[in-house]
Order: sequence, then C-alpha cells, then structure tokens
Amino acid sequence: MSTTKIYLFVASMTVVVALLLTGFRMATAEQAEINEKVFNKRAILKSLAEGLDGDLDAMSDEEVQAVFENNVQQFVIKADGSVVEDVTAEEVKMKKEVKKAIEDRNLPLYVYANPTTNKSYYITAVRGKGLWDEIWGSIALEDDFNTIVGVSYDHAAETPGLGAEIKDNSAWVAMFTGKKIYDDAGNFVSINVRKGGAIPGNPHQVDAITGATITGDGVTKMLESGLQLYESYFATLKAGN
Repeated sequence: MSTTKIYLFVASMTVVVALLLTGFRMATAEQAEINEKVFNKRAILKSLAEGLDGDLDAMSDEEVQAVFENNVQQFVIKADGSVVEDVTAEEVKMKKEVKKAIEDRNLPLYVYANPTTNKSYYITAVRGKGLWDEIWGSIALEDDFNTIVGVSYDHAAETPGLGAEIKDNSAWVAMFTGKKIYDDAGNFVSINVRKGGAIPGNPHQVDAITGATITGDGVTKMLESGLQLYESYFATLKAGN
C-alpha cells in the first residue's frame, strides 16, 4: 500500500470516528442533562438530613424528581432581599454568580415542605475555595432561619482522605446538624470549622478534619460569606410571621 493511500485511509477513519462521536454526544446530550439535574437535586435534598420525608438513598431518580415537583418551591433572590421573577433556582449557576458583584448576584433558595410533619426547611447555596479548587454546598435551615438541619458539600479537586472528606465523611457532615448561625443576641456568627476541635457545647463550631486545615478554613469562609447573603430575605420572612 502506498504512503498516499495510508494517509487517505487514516484521514477517512478520523473523519468517520469524529462523526460517530459527535452523533453519540448529540444523542446522549439530553439524557446527560437530565442525569446532571437529578444529581444536583439529590445533593440539595441530602442537606435536609432527617428533615427529609423518606430515605434518599433508596429513592429512584423518578422519586427524586417527584419530591421536587410536589414538595419543593424554588426562589431566586438578591442580597438586598428582593425576589427575582421569571427564573428558577435550578437555573442559577453559582460558579458564575460568585464572580459578580454581591449586589448583582442571583441566589438560589429552595423551600422544602415535609408532607408528613408539615414543617418547612430553607435550603441555601454557598460556594467558596478549598485547597486546590472550588468547594460548594447546600445548607438547610429550619424555619427559625438559625438552626441548621443538615448540610451537603462537594468539591472540584480536594485531596482524597483529607479535604475530600467534606463530601465523603458522613460523620463529619452530621456535626453541622443543630448548629446555630446566630448568637443569643441575634448577631450573625456563622459556623467555624475549628482546628483543634470544637469547644464542647459551642453551637457555632464543628471539629476540623485532621490534615485538611486549608479546606476546613475554606468551608468556614464559604459559610460566612455565603449564608449572610440570605439575611435580608430571611428578615422579610421573619417580619411577615
């Protein structure tokens, strides 16, 4: 076989493979988008911990979708407490929003109504920086807008067994349940991931993860900067009660 024929064969095969890959990507794009949305919904519901009606791990994708359709309201708000119309929380991309000036950011808020207990929980979104890359999470609050029901965290590139424990260590994540973001005087203090361990009885601290100080500091800063953006909106809800 001549060199020219070899080049033509390789070129034609490259074109065929490229076309096949493009076709496959287009054919699966819709399902991939659905899968991503369900994944995100699971992460949001996971933050509810015991506040969720049912076992999230046992729920099918269809059941997760049904919980959102039947029991979750979505809002988009601004840091000044105003509500953004004609956009859903799911449409907000926090990775883009954190690059904007605070007053320009869209903030997603999910309100879950437990159909058994009739209690409502408010799920906020926060995003920050870990050791290597971005970290983010969903923080669920009781309707006092102070007590944490639960949290779920994720990350882009934290170290397995160390910083990645913010996602993988369920015992550490559970430490946030019951913590308070305001002190007794009503001042916003957030939650501190404390190196050396939380002071016993302190409602605003959790233990740091051994060997992951920078990631833990990132979680502390993320919670402080992220949760306070919801203060104005929650104040309007308190005033209306």
